[in-house]
This record gives sequence, C-alpha cells and structure tokens, in this order.
Amino acid sequence: MKLFVGLGNPGAKYVHNRHNIGFMALDRIAGDHGFGPWKAKHQGSLTEGRFGSDRAVLLKPETFMNNSGQSVQAAMRFYKLDPADVVVLHDELDLAPGKVKHKVGGGHAGHNGLRSIHAHVGPDYARVRLGVGHPGHKDRVASYVLHDFAKADEAWLDDVLRGLSDGAPFLAAGDAPKFMNAVALRVAPPRSGTGKKAPKPRSDTPQPPAVTPAPDAPSPLQKLMDKFR
Repeated sequence: MKLFVGLGNPGAKYVHNRHNIGFMALDRIAGDHGFGPWKAKHQGSLTEGRFGSDRAVLLKPETFMNNSGQSVQAAMRFYKLDPADVVVLHDELDLAPGKVKHKVGGGHAGHNGLRSIHAHVGPDYARVRLGVGHPGHKDRVASYVLHDFAKADEAWLDDVLRGLSDGAPFLAAGDAPKFMNAVALRVAPPRSGTGKKAPKPRSDTPQPPAVTPAPDAPSPLQKLMDKFR
C-alpha cells in the first residue's frame, strides 16, 4: 500500500495558491479514480481507494505546511508504513512551471513542508516535485508561493494535474518511469513527424506537359569544323 501525501495549507483562502498544488493533485486523483469521501483523520483530510489491485491512501495534512510531518507520521503509524511506502507531492521553486520530476530521498531544499516531514519520518521517502517557477529573488518567495496561480497558468496546470492522475496507478505500483511517461504524454504530447516526403500526386490529377530542353546553339569553332566535313 502507498500513502500519497499532497502538501498545502488548509482553508479557503489558500485553495488556489501555488503552495497548494499538492492538494490540487490529490483532489484530481481522488475524483478521477473514484476514491471514497474525504474524512478528517490523522490531523489531516484522508481518503482511501484502489488502483486496480493496488490499495492507496491519499492524505492532505491540515496542520499547515510547517507541521506537515506530524500528520504524515500519524498516518504512517496507523497503517504501519515505512518511508519507502510514502510519496509526497509538492510545489518546487527550482523547476519551471509545468515541469515534473520524481526522486527518492535527498534534502528538503528549504521547503518547509519537506523539512517537517524529514524531522518526523526521515528523508527516505519519494517526492513528486511539481514546478511552479521562481519569483527571481529569495525575498519574494513567501509572497509568491502564497499567491494564487495566474490566469496564464491555467492551461499548463490542468495538463499537469491530468498527467498526475493518469500516472497515479503506476506511482502506486512503484513504477516511476511509467508514471513519468504518463505525465509527459499530457504535458508534452508527441508531435507529428516533420521532414516527410511530399505525397505522390493522384493518377487522375492532370500533370503539366514534359518540356524538352532546346539543344545548345553550335559554337563558332563548331561551325568552322562543319565546313570541312
């Protein structure tokens, strides 16, 4: 069984914040895959369901971002899970908007939600890093992540959320490459090939008559040689 943790802040005013993209991802996954109703458990909002034969629990900690680890630890204890069974979906400043990366272990890179999870369960869990871009200066980071996505972000954000939902069954099965491929098919679908040969004309299409090139005019030397033949 996998525990999917989406990071964000509880409350209506935070719903569309960049910091809440983890919550958005779980909402899309739960809705698309027919998970049960959300319930208040383990200091968070939780729902259970299946991807085929793979059982999964989705958790949105409601302790606010800085204390996310408390909720994650409580859920892990209840379900008797190890860090290897946990996947955290979170906003990532160091990735361009629309970019998605999967990794296992590593540092928290200053992300307060990850910092809290590290403190409570250690670093050996999987993360799905959801790029939201960087405001350009560290002093603007807090304001940036606590503001709503812009209107211009809607198209790529929808593609990312759809891709995460498409790939969720593979994530639950522990197949990260197939998960990433499913996401890529949404955010960067393959384009039709270019540089192909032009199609042959139909047999019933009238063709221009063939033009026979005129012979070159004889040179003066050629004319002189012809007189002595």
